Amino acid sequence: MKTMTCKQLGGACNKTFSADTFEEMAELSKQHGMEMFQSNDEEHLAAMNAMRQLMEKPEQMQQWFADRKAEFEMLEED
Repeated sequence: MKTMTCKQLGGACNKTFSADTFEEMAELSKQHGMEMFQSNDEEHLAAMNAMRQLMEKPEQMQQWFADRKAEFEMLEED
């Protein structure tokens, strides 16, 4: 099990997520993002907007995703 923060995953806060795989980590982050969207959290909405802009550039988005996955892989187990 490894732990990353919302900020490490492109978000806006220090909430931590723990998962065995990067895919599980990404899903936890996505669920948190949806909760923050529903509560109209301004900081998270700004982070989501930045991510949306990144998604418009597929090569940069793929690189961002690969970088986050590599960061996850380098983490020590909890």
